[in-house]
Amino acid sequence: MRQNVCQQPPKERIKNFSEVALGFSKKQAEIEARRCLQCKDPSCVKGCPVEIDIPGFIKLLKEKKRKEALKKIKEKNNLPAICGRVCPQEDQCEKNCVLNKKNMPINIGALERYAADYELTFFRLSFKIKQKLRTRVAVVGSGPAGLTCAADLARMGYQVVVFESLHLPGGVLTYGIPEFRLPKQIVRNEVEYIKRLGVEIKLNSLVGNTYSIEDLLSEFKAIFIAVGAGLPQFLGIPGENLNRVYSANEFLARINLMQAYKFPEYATPINIGKRVAIIGGGNVALDCARVAIRLGSDVTLVYRRSRTEMPGRKEEIENALAEGVVFKFLTQPVRIIEDEQGFVKGLECIKMELGEADASGRRRPVAVRSSNFILEIDTVIVAIGQRPNPLLVKVTPGLKTNEDGTIKVDEHLMTSITGVFAGGDIITGADTVISAMGAGKKAAVEIDNYIKSNIKS
Repeated sequence: MRQNVCQQPPKERIKNFSEVALGFSKKQAEIEARRCLQCKDPSCVKGCPVEIDIPGFIKLLKEKKRKEALKKIKEKNNLPAICGRVCPQEDQCEKNCVLNKKNMPINIGALERYAADYELTFFRLSFKIKQKLRTRVAVVGSGPAGLTCAADLARMGYQVVVFESLHLPGGVLTYGIPEFRLPKQIVRNEVEYIKRLGVEIKLNSLVGNTYSIEDLLSEFKAIFIAVGAGLPQFLGIPGENLNRVYSANEFLARINLMQAYKFPEYATPINIGKRVAIIGGGNVALDCARVAIRLGSDVTLVYRRSRTEMPGRKEEIENALAEGVVFKFLTQPVRIIEDEQGFVKGLECIKMELGEADASGRRRPVAVRSSNFILEIDTVIVAIGQRPNPLLVKVTPGLKTNEDGTIKVDEHLMTSITGVFAGGDIITGADTVISAMGAGKKAAVEIDNYIKSNIKS
C-alpha cells in the first residue's frame, strides 16, 4: 500500500502559514522504500530532469542508511529538500514508475524529502571539491537554475560568484512559493549548503544596472544568465489599473519576501479585501488563492477552462478545495468594475464552453453569447503567467532574443555572445523548479567544456 504524507487539517492550516504537508515518519519511509522493485532499467530515472539515481537512494533508505541516501541524491541534486516539496513528481519520475500501471507509484517525492530533512536535524553533509582552479565563473540570478549551476561548477573546482538583484537569495523559491508549501528556512539551509561548496553570493547586485555583462566578462571566463521569467502578464481588460488589482508576482512577493502576512510584526501590510477573485489555473494561481484564504478572505478562483484542463498540480487543487477556495470553471473575466473611490467592486465575466484543442493540447475555450454575469468582489489577483523581464537584454548589446523575449541559445546553451550562457525560464518561459535545475546542470557541463576547450586552444 502506497504511503501518503500526513497534513495539517484544513480547518487548522487556514489559520496559519506553517507547512501543510508534514512529511514521512521513519516507519512510513521504511515501508514505502520496501515497495520499490529496484528495476534493472529504472524508467523513473528517465523521468527525472536531474537524473537522480532513484532506486539507489531508495535502497539505502530501505537499509536504514539515511545519510548515505542523501549523499546519493546530492550526487545529482543540490536542492533535495526543496524538490521533495514542490516538484511535480506525478508528471515526471512517479509517472514513469512501473507501479504506476496500477496507479500505485512509489512516493518518490516524499522519500526524497525524508532523506533531505534528516540533514537539517542531525548533520551537515559535505562533499570533496576537486582541486580549486583560478578560473572564475559568474552566475546571474540565484533561483533554482542559478544555484544548481553554481553548485555543480563549484564541485568541479571553479570559483563561482552568484549575482542576485534582491536582498535575499533563492529567486522564485524565496519570493514566489508560499511558506506553507516551502518554508523559507528550508531555502536558507539549501543556500548555506551551496555556500559551503565555496560559492560566493553577492546580494543587491542587479546585473544590467549595478554591473553590465561587459563588466563581468572582463573578470570571469564565462557567465550563466539565470534570471527567470519574472515579468507579470495581464489580461488587457478594462479596470486592471484600479486599486486592489494585483499581479500574482506582486502579491506573492509582498507575502513571501516582505512578510506581509506577519503585519504588524513586519511593517509591510498588504491591502486586500474580504472578497477576492484569483484569475488563472496554474500553481501560481492556486498559491495566491490559498494565501488569500489565510489572510481571512473569501476566495473565488476564476478559470476559463474546466478542471480537467487546469495546469495546476492535482494535489494543490485538492488542497485549495479543502481549504475553502470556490472554483468558477469555464469563466472568462471581461471587465473589472470600479467604485466611487477607484477601488474594485466587481468582476464582469462571460461563460465559456470548450471547443477544439489548441497548441497546448487543451481544448480551446469559446465564449457563450449573452452569458455575461457579475461577481461581487473587492480584490483581483491576476495569475495568468509570466514572461522575461527585458531589462538585461535592453542594456546588453548583441544579446539576441526570440519574439517572446526569451534569450536565444544554441544546443550548448550559448547565447549570441561568446562565453555567455543562459538557461531556465529565461530561455523557455515560465516552467517548473526542477526543469530550471535541469537547465542549470546542463549549463555547468557546457561551461566546463567551453572553458577547457579554450584552455587547450
